[in-house]
Amino acid sequence: MTAYQPPAAYDAVVLAGGAARRLGGADKPGVRVGGRPLLDRVLSACAGARTTVVVADPRPVARAVTWAREDPPGAGPLAALDAGLRHTTAEHVVVLSADLPFLAGTAVHGLLAALPGSDADGVLLTDADGRDQPLVAAYRARALRRGLAALAAGPGGLTGLPLRRLTAGLRLVRITDPVASFDCDTWDDIATARARIREHGHVLDEWISAVKDELGIDLDVDTAVLLDLARDAAHGVARPAAPLTTFLVGYAAGRAGGDPRAVAEAARKAAALALRWAEEGDETAGPAGTAGTPSGASAATAPASGATAPASGATAPASGAAASDAAPDATPGTRPDAG
Repeated sequence: MTAYQPPAAYDAVVLAGGAARRLGGADKPGVRVGGRPLLDRVLSACAGARTTVVVADPRPVARAVTWAREDPPGAGPLAALDAGLRHTTAEHVVVLSADLPFLAGTAVHGLLAALPGSDADGVLLTDADGRDQPLVAAYRARALRRGLAALAAGPGGLTGLPLRRLTAGLRLVRITDPVASFDCDTWDDIATARARIREHGHVLDEWISAVKDELGIDLDVDTAVLLDLARDAAHGVARPAAPLTTFLVGYAAGRAGGDPRAVAEAARKAAALALRWAEEGDETAGPAGTAGTPSGASAATAPASGATAPASGATAPASGAAASDAAPDATPGTRPDAG
């Protein structure tokens, strides 16, 4: 079976201008979860869009976007959607709210994948309670424009109208995804999201995503390869070698083009070097008690014939004296950073 590929061109509209009354009027798109503003997390999920329109007042964000605003500001979600849609041209449009901490690109692609094979006007997610989430959805742009135009022709236009006035007239396919559809309406929701990303099963992926956004890079690499490299460098060389080696691998990969293959090749070379380094150390240490002994020499050589015995009354070395004189890290086969 051929893996699904997202449409060559799709646009995204992100509604980020709400009043956030249940958060006491806080700047919800700017609230941080996992070190990143909620808006930036959503923008990462729709990074494949040809054009991304954010309906809100402009602010610094991690990705290039087009800004739009409903007229008048605060006129409601349908007015905001209409304002954003005016800047799009693709056949399919992903419509998202700005408060989805766990939305990923895979969920966005899943929505888009369900559109071409159906006669539906849109595909939306439902939450854990089975409720429709029309702001986590992919729509046919012409269906949205047709519905918005019909509603705008009524008394009062689009101002103040809820989203269900639009979606009630659309043919929709529903996909249940309680994680991707989780939105942050209250401070309790924010606390839940912040706790979840620090769980053992999520924290590494969340951290890598946060770092890539912070550094402005979009590169999928095999983290298992890099973790194995860090382990080999720490165990075979020294613990501080782990972060330094992975940094050098990243630098080398960047000079070689920066794609995943370049990262994998640089990691392979560094891992092989770390293993050779460790093997050489093992050979140098040798069997216990013989480190440093030349080949063929006895570890305990008898005194030469005729050698003079120690003078009478000479004091023999105290037991353990040799060990006390040696540096703690001088024992063959033992690294100072071991343990």
